[in-house]
Amino acid sequence: MARADARDYVSMECEGCGSRNYRTSKKLKGATTKLELKKFCPRCRLHKVHKEKKK
Repeated sequence: MARADARDYVSMECEGCGSRNYRTSKKLKGATTKLELKKFCPRCRLHKVHKEKKK
């Protein structure tokens, strides 16, 4: 039987407009840096950097 990893959901917030467009899961153990991804923001209508924010 597989052991469940400790994962938590985090929201991804656009740096430009501040809207929270995406939600993803992240491993809790061993994660020291915040997640940064370049994603499409429908509000800005551009590809912008989205940073991890708590719920």
